[in-house]
Amino acid sequence: MNKPRSPTHTRRIVSLAWPLLVGQLAVIANGVIDTAMTSRYSSLDLAALAIGASVYVSIFVGLNGVLAAISPVIGQLFGAGRHDRIGFEMKQGVWLALFLAAAGCLALLFPQPLMSVAHASPELNDKATLYLQVLAFALPATMGFRLYTSLNTAIGRPKMVMALQVAGLALKVPANALFIFGGFGIPEMGGPGCAVATATVSWMIFLCGAVIVRTDKSYRSYGLFGTGFVLPRWTAQRELLRLGIPMGLSYLIEVTAFTFMALFIARLGANAVAGHQITANFATVLYMIPLSIANATGTLVAQAIGARNLEQARRIGYAGIRLSAVLSVTIGAVVWILRDLIVRAYTPDATVIAAALPLFFFIAFYQLFDSVQVTTAFVLRAYKVAVVPTLIYAVALWGIGLGGGYLLGLDPFGISPPFLHGAAGFWLGNSASLGLVAAGLLWYLRVVQRQASR
Repeated sequence: MNKPRSPTHTRRIVSLAWPLLVGQLAVIANGVIDTAMTSRYSSLDLAALAIGASVYVSIFVGLNGVLAAISPVIGQLFGAGRHDRIGFEMKQGVWLALFLAAAGCLALLFPQPLMSVAHASPELNDKATLYLQVLAFALPATMGFRLYTSLNTAIGRPKMVMALQVAGLALKVPANALFIFGGFGIPEMGGPGCAVATATVSWMIFLCGAVIVRTDKSYRSYGLFGTGFVLPRWTAQRELLRLGIPMGLSYLIEVTAFTFMALFIARLGANAVAGHQITANFATVLYMIPLSIANATGTLVAQAIGARNLEQARRIGYAGIRLSAVLSVTIGAVVWILRDLIVRAYTPDATVIAAALPLFFFIAFYQLFDSVQVTTAFVLRAYKVAVVPTLIYAVALWGIGLGGGYLLGLDPFGISPPFLHGAAGFWLGNSASLGLVAAGLLWYLRVVQRQASR
């Protein structure tokens, strides 16, 4: 009786995951386009983009991680059939988004405390700072669109989100060309031009999403509009923050592991950090596959929990973890075979190519660890569990990943083998830490499921 159910769950995950994947790839393609187009402007601007993007992603992902607490809340309400409560929770999410956006904008407008870690040249520092200050104007729109995405994903309707994200990508290419290289009376801006294009596109797709929610009749049953103005309520905000803060911290820990890799590698010169940027950017593209499966799996698990079907929730969770692992191992092998073609598609610079190629070895095998840990983390969040996973992330990614990478890559004590000096040491440390995170989260998922079944 048990065996036929797993393929059914897998098909449900795939049907929900593929539009999420297309949308996420469209979002990440914005970063790929930024990297590819800026690399053709100058290596200095590419290095500034690498540093600036690393800082921005840390702030953006951390804040969006807190806001992501709305997803399991809405998913469980939807699964329980409590549609009338969804509007109230979404309005509380809007207040939370406003508070978070205000804090994030301040950090982006005054980024020097984070920028000082890179020890970059004054010219490189100035370009990266301008890039971040422009992105402060994009952050409120991206936070608002995150709410739209969370709502649609939680109720199993991700296709409109996908359509808007693909439309945003189509607009990003000409906007980048205009602001990076100049034209029609607009001066060339280089790397910071990517930020101007991002801000413009972000506001356009957010406003489109807001209009859809306001006018589409299918959203009326959720009480999003016409139910009165709602002030922020501490009880609701506390519930969101109790889940959202550890979720945001786990996102922040994961991303800052990469952020500080870039900042430390920047000490080795523009070519080293440019090679790392290409590798990290492509790794992020690959990460979208397990992330989309994780997101779909977490949504279906949350709905099953809301419907009080804990056995189905358990089966869906493990079906998603298996699917994510199998796909990631296959893709990792293909990437290793095609690594030369992939790097040359990013840049024609032979020095940057030589810096990036050795790092693709780590992408080829750490995909398994990354896929298992992210899918398991989303399943745990569907159970509204995030504190212990955050502690696991902190110990493994900061302690072993970043700390070990620092010892291997920069070799302050002269004990690291030469082939691990530079970016390779940081990538090895990060890969090992992801393996530990995956093992720890799988163990804790079993604990949570046993507790829930009781």
